[in-house]
Amino acid sequence: MILYSLIGDISLSVYFIPWDVNQNLLLESERLYEKAETFSCIEKGDLVAVKLHVGELGNPSYVQPFFVHHIIQKIRAAGGKPFLTDSNTYYLAQRHNAYDHIQTALMNGFNMAPFIAADGLRSENSRIVKTRGILPEISVSGAIAEADAMIVISHCKGHDLSGFGGAIKNLAMGCTSRAGKLQQHRVVNLEIDQTKCTGCATCKSVCPNNLPEIVNKKAYITSPICMRCPICQSECPTKAINFLNKENICKALASAALGVIETFQKNKISYVNFAKDITQHCDCVPNPGAPIISNVGIFAANSPVSIDAAFLKKINYQQFNNLSNVDCMTQITEAIHIGIPGKINPEIQQV
Repeated sequence: MILYSLIGDISLSVYFIPWDVNQNLLLESERLYEKAETFSCIEKGDLVAVKLHVGELGNPSYVQPFFVHHIIQKIRAAGGKPFLTDSNTYYLAQRHNAYDHIQTALMNGFNMAPFIAADGLRSENSRIVKTRGILPEISVSGAIAEADAMIVISHCKGHDLSGFGGAIKNLAMGCTSRAGKLQQHRVVNLEIDQTKCTGCATCKSVCPNNLPEIVNKKAYITSPICMRCPICQSECPTKAINFLNKENICKALASAALGVIETFQKNKISYVNFAKDITQHCDCVPNPGAPIISNVGIFAANSPVSIDAAFLKKINYQQFNNLSNVDCMTQITEAIHIGIPGKINPEIQQV
């Protein structure tokens, strides 16, 4: 495996426009893309994956479709053949299989290019890729691995386990199969304090997979398919369920992101981060909560590390840390540690 950090120089600068609704943000974003050379990764005839999160059905906080439509137009103008893509969810929701995923994309306004479920109809299409860090390998979704180039469009927001979700998380979770998602989530340990557990079975009733077992009026979660989602913990009336080593998922995100990047040739991925409607919860739920941070703007770069670090630099990210009880900067420092190019304190050029 040729490590991404060794296969070519990339600019570590991040370009930025503020979220100023007194300006035409579509025209402003055009200037942003030109300055950042966002579409220089595309050659004529390239099959270009436009990686985005179409939003869970009912969630109003995903990236507005007209911005994506504009990006699609720019890809076509550069000679690329764009397709929208995301991997199916591990958990049971409206994007669990390709059919429902496509229907959700259409309902949420993403009809400007073909939508291809990255990992197939039922997550059967994937490729095992070697990586570094806490994970030795990761299951990358097939349509991502086979694409010639990729534009990664991310919505910056909070996340209950990793603290923050941006470009790194979009690569890591969004570009991997169900097996890859489970790999990442399982690095977090789950513990039930039996002195607090009353065996009320609330955890079992709210678990989408009905996983907790109630034995002798005590709950146990031993199933290997438990993905460590926070539902049981948040609903437990006695606060008996706890996550241990939550920082491990931040490290797993970095490992998985590197694996995804390794499937592309050098200089074939660009990143755009939208820092708007910044909620505590991610786009994977229909009820993300009210924004907790004011709208910031749009970032563009060719490093997932630098673009995420630039967003965190612009805000008081301690709010994320306090809500999730994990340092969201860990995914950035770990990504740098395992060889993804970027800066923890990047230069931000406002255009």
